[in-house]
Amino acid sequence: MADAPTESPATDTPSGRDYRDTVFLPETPFPMRGGLPQKEPLILEQWGDLYATLRAERQKQNAPLFVLHDGPPYANGDIHIGHALNKTLKDFVVRSRFLLGYDVDYVPGWDCHGLPIEWKIEEQFRAKGRRKDEVSKDEFRRACRDYAGTYIDLQREQFKRLGAVGDWANRYATMDFTAEAAIVAEFHKFKNSHQLYRGSKPVMWSPVERTALADAEIEYHDHVSPTIWVKFPVTGMSDSHPDDLLAFRTATPSIVIWTTTPWTIPANRAISYGPEINYGLYEVTALVEGLAFEPWAKPGDRLIVADKLAEEVFKAANIAAWTRIYDIDPSGLECAHPLADLDPGYGFSVPLLAGDHVTDDAGTGFVHTAPGHGADDYAVWLAHGHREVPDTVDPDGAYYDHVPLFGGLKVLETEGKKTGKFGPANGAVMDRLIEAGTLLSCGRLEHSYPHSWRSKAPVIFRNTPQWFIRMDEPLKSGDTLRETALNAIDATAFHPDQGRNRIRSMVESRPDWLVSRQRAWGAPLAMYVDKQTGQPLHDPEVDARIVAAIQQGGADVWFTADDAAFLGVHDPARYEKVEDILDVWFDSGSTHAFTLDPRLPENGYTGDRPAHWPADLYLEGSDQHRGWFQSSLLEGCGTRGRAPYKAVLTHGFTLDENGEKMSKSRGNTTDPLTIIKESGADILRLWVSLVDSSEDQRSGKQILQTTVDAYRKLRNTVRYLLGALNGFTEAERITDYDQFPPLEKFILHRLWELDAQVRQAYAEYRFQDVVRPVLEFCSGDLSALYFDIRKDSLYCDRPDSVKRRAVRTVMDEVFNRLTAWLSPLTPFTMEEAWTTRFPDAGTNCARVIPETPSEWENTAEADRWSRIDAVLSTVNDALETARRDKRIGGALDAWPVVTAPAELLAPFDGLDAAEVFRTSGAELVTGGDAVSVEVRVAEFPKCARSWRRVPDVGSDPAYPDLSARDADTVRWLDAQKS
Repeated sequence: MADAPTESPATDTPSGRDYRDTVFLPETPFPMRGGLPQKEPLILEQWGDLYATLRAERQKQNAPLFVLHDGPPYANGDIHIGHALNKTLKDFVVRSRFLLGYDVDYVPGWDCHGLPIEWKIEEQFRAKGRRKDEVSKDEFRRACRDYAGTYIDLQREQFKRLGAVGDWANRYATMDFTAEAAIVAEFHKFKNSHQLYRGSKPVMWSPVERTALADAEIEYHDHVSPTIWVKFPVTGMSDSHPDDLLAFRTATPSIVIWTTTPWTIPANRAISYGPEINYGLYEVTALVEGLAFEPWAKPGDRLIVADKLAEEVFKAANIAAWTRIYDIDPSGLECAHPLADLDPGYGFSVPLLAGDHVTDDAGTGFVHTAPGHGADDYAVWLAHGHREVPDTVDPDGAYYDHVPLFGGLKVLETEGKKTGKFGPANGAVMDRLIEAGTLLSCGRLEHSYPHSWRSKAPVIFRNTPQWFIRMDEPLKSGDTLRETALNAIDATAFHPDQGRNRIRSMVESRPDWLVSRQRAWGAPLAMYVDKQTGQPLHDPEVDARIVAAIQQGGADVWFTADDAAFLGVHDPARYEKVEDILDVWFDSGSTHAFTLDPRLPENGYTGDRPAHWPADLYLEGSDQHRGWFQSSLLEGCGTRGRAPYKAVLTHGFTLDENGEKMSKSRGNTTDPLTIIKESGADILRLWVSLVDSSEDQRSGKQILQTTVDAYRKLRNTVRYLLGALNGFTEAERITDYDQFPPLEKFILHRLWELDAQVRQAYAEYRFQDVVRPVLEFCSGDLSALYFDIRKDSLYCDRPDSVKRRAVRTVMDEVFNRLTAWLSPLTPFTMEEAWTTRFPDAGTNCARVIPETPSEWENTAEADRWSRIDAVLSTVNDALETARRDKRIGGALDAWPVVTAPAELLAPFDGLDAAEVFRTSGAELVTGGDAVSVEVRVAEFPKCARSWRRVPDVGSDPAYPDLSARDADTVRWLDAQKS
């Protein structure tokens, strides 16, 4: 009843009675305003160890086990919006699986090793006037461990404040002694299966961090580099070339290369060409005139370039005219190094090598080849039988002292204000090329360049001895690690499915896994290498002693204990201890080994925290196809022959309201801790549930305000239900489906429909497809239709009437399902609602979704109310116009006459149209081609209790100001009181 009284009408009725206390208005202590920032901590306190409670409950029920393995956040700083999104999604998984009746294993963890913490500790020691090399490794590692421990404790409390449930009491950390021991044991499996090898090859090297980096640690940013075109004089040729190519009467021809890394020229050992590319010998005949400088090219110069790129090269060199002499086959040519005239250290021959990586899309069609500073360079150098790779740049990004002309010059600055900037090496090399007369041209180019994702500083390719895991050597199964991983990808479910192609393409093309790092804070490559053979020591007793010692005293013991204590019968003098640390991705990729393995029943576990392997789900951001998903995949495949997960769920990244990347410097970040403090965790959680988390999502004040508005509507729906159900008992419940009126059957059908949708959406981790249909149900089917129509019956019918009992029975079913369905998403609010109504029934979080009777499915009622809606919307528009024109005060003053074709009025058969329209009366007339409405004024007296204007007002002499229905209800109430 749209105009149902929330306050009593005037009391100067014929009977003089005030009927306010006879109207059954909703009553509940559940407040309209959430007050979540104050309420949520109290609910957390009431929950206590909720996770342990839920596991115990499900294990009593012999529930099936679901394992979500946590991808560890880094133990550094307060949580940010990315953390909040990730942990909230994981909590949705955990709580929804409990809701679906599972026992859920979820152990939160932290990644503790690595450079960010190492840098922080270096800063702390520098602030005390101590350089890193003045601090013992043992003291330094202890400081790192203490720092990480502080942030584990901080972040744990912040995650718990989000409402995230998990086995916090048994959290894991990669720096725990047991974890470090397990990581080393996993590393030993690779070592002992001969998947590990030491190779000297160019790797991504960060001079700022002084360590090698894996692909997963690289990100690309725009960078401006110098570009140079350099002439390599041809000094030798095979018999297949024209005799006059090196004739004395003409200038010595030069092969022209183009590069964006001038600093690599001292490391040049070859030039690569494309066998399928057409090359020509060109002679310069004229230069561009009127320039403010003199070009380095000269008339008569003879240059060899790819035909397709010749014009572009000559334009860059300010060459105005040229003549093509003839075709050139680069095979069999030899060149001099462009710096050979300046120092005998460059007096070696530079061969021409055929390479499939060479194209004529840009540059000159030739590739300057420095095998110590590029993957393709290294590969083509080795493919042609060369083995010696020169070392030109040291770990600090400076030329070694033995590099002619440039010893000691910095390629990349690693200290001071210029840290991360390119040093003087590029300029020095260009100056020397000018001096040698071999620089043809130079310029600048903005392009995408690799940077360390931690330091944000540029990286370089640098030849270093490192430890690698082979991707393409057969394992015991006969397949290579790459093949095993690709098969595992095919066997894994991906949410969304496009994640499969993304990780697959990365694994197909990735190089061998670089696992060694030259830093201090991490799990060590705890092994010994035979100094004579260069091979790792394979002795299970030595490995066992190493793992046992680390389990007892942590990885620090590897750096402090005497070698003899580990080596046993082996002579320490014969073995080299490897003190590199493992790639942190190897750490996190091994987490399944120490988090799940120890709690497998097949491994003898009998406690109350069982797990299984592989995990059912890994959940992280989409960037982890390159990171944790992939390292876990490779680790699991390399040690166990399959991925440690059955399914992978990925989410996007949070951008600001304009779709821009968030940055503290730009001031466009969204702080989750501020949202929680000002609005509550349920607001943040509702935002996460509303967005399509599989894509990048946006957040900001306006978006969060929209979330607050959605929350307010949801809260008001729950509040109304609580008020309407005040005093509801089982004795009042309608159990015979046939007794329900059509409208109630429609709402029960909608519950049946939503039940299937919610269960399926939760099962497939589509949380947006839970909350959006449920919110639409609340605002559409409930608030705009059901609650509005049934207010009159709820407020004014006799409590023992079948109709009112049916209303309250359906509302009870709605309440029971809403509080269950939304419990994983807004657990604080649903807990508050549940315990408001059932203070002694235990936590709402322990419930499973109520079973929905199949008899509730009623497509006929769904069709009826869908067709009614078309008529109802027209009636509502007409009533609103009449109200605006002040012909009526409210809908109960109206008696609309609705004219429509028979098929449009057929759904109203068996219904009270006035009840549907929320008017005092209504008349349905068959006719016309469409719906038309005449809003007449109800001419009958107004009921003093329900405000309806109906013919039977005053029909009961005892209650002359009430309708017959209201008089009957009041008589019943009066009898109850007497």
